Amino acid sequence: MLPIISIVGHSKSGKTTLMQKLIVEFKRRGYRVATVKHSSRDFDIDQPGKDTWRYAESGSNTVAITTPNRLAVIKPQENNDSIGDILRMIGGDCDLVLIEGFHSGHAPKIEVHRKELKKGLRCSPEEIKAVVTDEPLDIDRPQFGWEDIPGIADFIVKKMIGKRGDDAVLLVNGSPVVLNQFARQVFVNALVGIASTLKGVEGIRSLDISIRKSQS
Repeated sequence: MLPIISIVGHSKSGKTTLMQKLIVEFKRRGYRVATVKHSSRDFDIDQPGKDTWRYAESGSNTVAITTPNRLAVIKPQENNDSIGDILRMIGGDCDLVLIEGFHSGHAPKIEVHRKELKKGLRCSPEEIKAVVTDEPLDIDRPQFGWEDIPGIADFIVKKMIGKRGDDAVLLVNGSPVVLNQFARQVFVNALVGIASTLKGVEGIRSLDISIRKSQS
């Protein structure tokens, strides 16, 4: 399963700042990083009257806009707490996913704490793996100072990424399915082996396959 880490905390606690610093640190180490911003409020990146807005108004389930350098996909979702669609859109071309928010999700969490907010932790100690804080807290979890970005990154690598070999992510009806090591290796060997025999395929770094069963 692709490593996913949620950076959680109260509003104005510094989640975005920590995310930015971790991105820089992981990129410096050679990791390919994907980032996700999770919000409890709805948003619309499309504008009324624009072509893509007109497509959606006409009933298109998914609308994409592409330029020579960027791609944006706009689609509705029913379950705001599901990460299945996110993983499917991100694909396998990254080493880890950093999410800002997703307090109610099941991904490993690191909470950000600020003394000046005069609030306790947003999540219970049992829900989090570590805390980034500017004051000592009476909890049985690793605690890091705000400037210890290398230490936080080391912790994420050791506890949440680890030593990774070939990986595979299986989504069934949009939901991630956990694969044990044996099943994961069977998937990887079989699919990569078949793809490698196809004309024009060489140097496989990632492989994305989507299957939709017939409705009949």
